[in-house]
Amino acid sequence: MTMYLIDLSPQDMARRLRDALSVYVDAMRYPRGTEEQRASMWLEHSRRNGWKAVAAVCVDDPSEPHGAGPADLDSGTDIADAPLLGVAYGYCGAPDQWWQQQVIHGLRRGGMLPAEIDRLMSSYFELTELHIHPRAQGQGLGEALARRLLSDRTEANVLLSTPEINGEANRAWRLYRRLGFADVIRDYHFAGDPRSFAILGRGLPLEHSAE
Repeated sequence: MTMYLIDLSPQDMARRLRDALSVYVDAMRYPRGTEEQRASMWLEHSRRNGWKAVAAVCVDDPSEPHGAGPADLDSGTDIADAPLLGVAYGYCGAPDQWWQQQVIHGLRRGGMLPAEIDRLMSSYFELTELHIHPRAQGQGLGEALARRLLSDRTEANVLLSTPEINGEANRAWRLYRRLGFADVIRDYHFAGDPRSFAILGRGLPLEHSAE
């Protein structure tokens, strides 16, 4: 079995939305039924300015040695329906987006100067979702997806939010730290969500990070 990274168009995302949301639910350990709650939002996101999505799929390839890492391959009919094991997407941040409004509120409350807020929030790519199916975790797919997603971006920064974890002890946190993401806000509560989140960010382009 060989892993490939492919770009997803908005049409691809709509066609494979159920598969992508299944990866999301399994990776986040959310209850079944969450897919239906998120479907319309993911489709709406795909229409936003600068949206980009990538996926990891697996295909049977007896010519490849077992354990080969993910390879780059442009989307094609031969793998269009291959099993999807990872998905990531994001888009350009904008003032009319709820997430940006929430983050700016948190920055102001934390005492960041207006000029610094403008510098950070005036040009950024929001890494909205990055999920690997549990059976494919630990194989480098998360980093491969992140690097492909963030390649060739023209924004000055990339920002994301991730649930707070005691001691930052999970794969997502280790990945973000390895990629050079630093704290922007810690222990932040988005409106309507009881969980505590961290907002992380770093400058672009995303240079190669040491393993």
